[in-house]
Amino acid sequence: MKTGSVEPAPTSLVKVTRYQVVRRLTRAAAHSDDQLVAEAAALAEGWAVLVDLMGGVVCSAPHAAGPEGVRAATHPQLHPNLTIRKMAGAVLVIAPGTASPASRIGLVARTTVDLLRMRARVRRAEEAHHAEQRLHTAVLHLLLSGQPHLATDVLGGAAVTHATVFRLAGQSVHTAYQTYWRAAQPSMSFANPRMLVCMEGGHELVIVALHGVGHDRHSAHPLVTRIADRHHLTGGISDPLPLDMVAAAWAEAGNARHGATVGRLASAACLGSHALLRVVPAHRLAAWSAALLHPLDREQHRTLETYLRSGSAQAAASVLDVCDGTVRTRLRGIGKLLAADLDNPTVQAQLLLAVRAPAAPVGISSSAHLVPAPPLPTDLLNPDDARRWASALLEPLDRPLRIALRCWLQHRGRTAPAAADLSLSRSTLTDWLSKCGRALSLDLSSATVRSELHLAAETIATPDDAPALLPRRGGRTYREQRA
Repeated sequence: MKTGSVEPAPTSLVKVTRYQVVRRLTRAAAHSDDQLVAEAAALAEGWAVLVDLMGGVVCSAPHAAGPEGVRAATHPQLHPNLTIRKMAGAVLVIAPGTASPASRIGLVARTTVDLLRMRARVRRAEEAHHAEQRLHTAVLHLLLSGQPHLATDVLGGAAVTHATVFRLAGQSVHTAYQTYWRAAQPSMSFANPRMLVCMEGGHELVIVALHGVGHDRHSAHPLVTRIADRHHLTGGISDPLPLDMVAAAWAEAGNARHGATVGRLASAACLGSHALLRVVPAHRLAAWSAALLHPLDREQHRTLETYLRSGSAQAAASVLDVCDGTVRTRLRGIGKLLAADLDNPTVQAQLLLAVRAPAAPVGISSSAHLVPAPPLPTDLLNPDDARRWASALLEPLDRPLRIALRCWLQHRGRTAPAAADLSLSRSTLTDWLSKCGRALSLDLSSATVRSELHLAAETIATPDDAPALLPRRGGRTYREQRA
C-alpha cells in the first residue's frame, strides 16, 4: 500500500441481501449526503468519498479517506481497484473491502449515485421554491406601497388590473402556507392563474388573487375556503379592487377577518343575494356611478374610495402614505366638486356604492347629484323595489334592534354618541349590536356592510323609528331619559 493510503475496513463476512442494501441506503439518504456516503462505506466494508469537480471533498467516510478519494477522482486510471462513478458536478469513489463481493459493490455504487442525484434535484427544487416565495413577497410589498407598475413589471407586464386579498391567521398558519404551495403550485407563469402567496409578520398567511376587471376573487376562493376549514384558521376577504388600491384591499381583508369565526372566511361585503351590486341592474349602477363621479380625477377618486372603505381620514392617510391633514384637504376639495356633504352618513353610503360599481361604458358624460333623500336613488331602484329590498335585508331584526342599529349607523359606527342618543349604556348598545350581527349573519365592522345597512334602515324608517321612541323595557337596561 502506498504511503498515505487508507486501509479498507475489515471484512465482516455478514451476508446482506440486495433489498437490505437498497433499504439502508434509502434510509440514510433521507437524512443527509454525509449519512448516505457513510452508509455506502459501511456496506462496501471499506471507505467512500464524494468529490466535487473542483477537486474538493464534499463528504467522506472515514474523514481520513478524503485525500485518497480526491486522487482517485482526479486520476481514475491509476486506481483500478476502486469503484469510481461520475455524475453531474461530482464523483463518487468507493474502496471495497478485501472480501466484499463485486455484485454488492456495484449495487451500492449505482444506488448511492441515484440517491445523490435525487437529493440534488430536491435541493434545486427547494431553492427555486424559496426564490419564488421571495418573489411573491416582493411583488406584494410593491403593491402595498402603491407601486403597481413596478409590480406588473416584475410579473412580466402581465395583463392584470385588479386584486382580491385574502388574509388568514391561526395556530396552524405555517402548515397551511406549505399546504397551499403544494396544492395550488402558485406561479408567475402567464399561462396560469396568478396568485401571490406570502407569510407576513411570521403569523399571517396572505393570498392575493390577481385578475382582470369583472373577475370575482379568482379561482383562489374555493381553495382558500378549504384550507381555512382544514387548518382551523380565521380569514378575511376584500372586495376586488384596482391594483393601486391593494393597500385598501389589505385593510378591508384585515377588518373582515376580525369578524370571522374559526374555520371560516368573512367577506368585506358578505351580504350575499341582498348585496346592492347584485340587486341593482349592473348597467344602471355603472351609468349612475360614472355620472356621479365624473368630476373626479384618478387621485381624487382613489382618495375618496380609500376614505370610504377604511372608514376614517386617519386610516385612509395610513393607506395613502400621507398625513391626516392632506386627506382632509383633499376630501374638502372632493366635496366641493361633487356638491355634497361628505360628513353625511347617507351621502357616504351612496358614494361607497358608487365607487364599488362596475365600470361604465365609455362615453358617459352626464352628471348626477348626491341627495340624502331618497336614501337609495330612484336612478337605481324604484321606491317599491327599494323598500322590498330593505325589508328583506332587515327582516330578522325586531323594532328596538332596528332603531338601535339605525342610530348607530347614523353616527357612522361610533358607539358612545349613539348610546347617548338612545339613552342606553355603551355596554348595552354593544350587546344589542352583537345581536344584530348574529341575527343578520353579518360583520358590522365592515364599512361596506354598514353602508348598505344604513341605506336599508333609512329606506324603511318611519317617524316612529326615532331614538326617543325606543320601546322601554324597564329595569336597568336604559339610562334615565333626558328631559
